[in-house]
Amino acid sequence: MNGLSKGIRKVEIALRWDPSPSGEPSTDLDLVAAPYLADAPYGDPAYVVHFDSRSPDGTITLDRDSQDGKGFGYDEVMTLELDRLDPRYARVVVGVVIQQQQAPRTFSGVRGPGLRIREGYDVLAEDDFGGVPGATAATVAEFVREGSGPWEFRAGVHGFDGDPVDFTRAMGAARRS
Repeated sequence: MNGLSKGIRKVEIALRWDPSPSGEPSTDLDLVAAPYLADAPYGDPAYVVHFDSRSPDGTITLDRDSQDGKGFGYDEVMTLELDRLDPRYARVVVGVVIQQQQAPRTFSGVRGPGLRIREGYDVLAEDDFGGVPGATAATVAEFVREGSGPWEFRAGVHGFDGDPVDFTRAMGAARRS
C-alpha cells in the first residue's frame, strides 16, 4: 500500500445459500462482526453485531437478514463503515455462524453457500466454504489498522466447530500459522 492509499473504507459482506429441500429443517446462516480495541486486538470484542443488532455508533449494520435462504441473490448482507469507526478500534473480525436450533449442520450440509466481500464494485474475496466442510462457523474476514492508519483487509476462511456463543468468544483469537 503506498502513501496515497486511503485503505479500505466501506465494505459489504454478502452471504447466500439455497433453501433446504422440502420437508427438511430450514438452514439459517448468520453474519457476525466484532471490533477489537487497539490495546487488546486479540482479547474480548468490544461488542458483537449480529441479527437484531447493530454497532452502537451505526458503523456496522446488518442490512438484510434471512432465516431460510429463500431470497434472490444474497440473503444476508452486512455493511462495515471502517472509515467512520472510532480510532480506538484496531481490528474487526467478521464470521458466519450456522444456527443449530432446528438441526445440527455443518457447511457440507448447506446447499449452495456463497460469500462475497467487496468495497464498492471491487470484489475483495469470494468463497463457497468448501475449505471448511466440517465447520459449524467460520471467520471470513479480518480488517486491521495501525494507529490511525488505513484499514487493511486480510482474507481467509477459517473454520470453527462448536456452539455459536463459543464462536463469538473465540473468533478474534490469534490464529496459529
